[in-house]
Amino acid sequence: MQIVVLDAKTLAGTDLSPIAKLGALTSYDTTSSEDVLSRSKDADVIITNKVKLNADIIASLPHLKLICVAATGVNNIDLAAAKAHQVAVANVAGYSTPSVVQHTFTMLGNLMTNIHRYQQDCRAGLWQQSDMFCRLDYNIAEISGKNFVIVGHGTLGEAVAKVAQAFGAHVMIAERKGASTVRSGRVAFEDALRAADIVSIHCPQTPETTDLIDANAFALLPDHAYLVNTARGGIVNEQALVAALGNNQIAGAAVDVLTQEPANASNPLIQYQGENLLLTPHTAWASKEAIVRLIAEIATNIDSFVMGIARNRVV
Repeated sequence: MQIVVLDAKTLAGTDLSPIAKLGALTSYDTTSSEDVLSRSKDADVIITNKVKLNADIIASLPHLKLICVAATGVNNIDLAAAKAHQVAVANVAGYSTPSVVQHTFTMLGNLMTNIHRYQQDCRAGLWQQSDMFCRLDYNIAEISGKNFVIVGHGTLGEAVAKVAQAFGAHVMIAERKGASTVRSGRVAFEDALRAADIVSIHCPQTPETTDLIDANAFALLPDHAYLVNTARGGIVNEQALVAALGNNQIAGAAVDVLTQEPANASNPLIQYQGENLLLTPHTAWASKEAIVRLIAEIATNIDSFVMGIARNRVV
């Protein structure tokens, strides 16, 4: 069995031996769209994270039997074409939950305690110049007692909610925007925003959630509210977020995802220089342990397919 990994660099150099045991493995760090076909022509199994496999490519690979997505989202695969050509598609879900939860609270804690600013001051020698034992130049806020709004209450949202409760926060689950009824245990979307001290986003990006957090949403948030987005960049309107930060319409934001990745220099969040924004380069998912789990799950998906077991199948 010929197995090809098209973008192994996304796996951060982690050992691929669990996959290599299953067949002849060829691994490429990155693959351009022009090279996909030539590199995949003999593959029985393709493993890809962000490299796109469109209908033309799938139709041109007669040996291909299985596409393993090294992620949860499968938007880079033409699923209809895969089905038409009897190519199975399997993804991996849940492998990064502990990593994303940790990243969410790491960013939020840094933001709410201004650790990044105090760290800069320590490096600049300002603590040594203090006329008392500490410095209290920047606001320090607690998660405890805050209204912690979860947008997207799937596996990740539930896990974040549990940790927020452990911090002593009052968790509120936002209902879908525009929902005709509010489910038990949830709060209407607009009401949740009005009450929010913290908003953490964990929903998928769909046509309904694109620009979900826009200028109108920011207008509902209290000016002391914090926003965390570790989901998808397009869920938050970036220009509206910059305006809200610049006008002190909200207290701060922590963002791990952008509408275009890698980041473009013209992105308004890249250009914004205010201290009330923390940016990380889509690393919330990428703990060493999470990537090890991801590779193990891919190997199990392949092994299951060979044995005729439909595991984590999208197609």
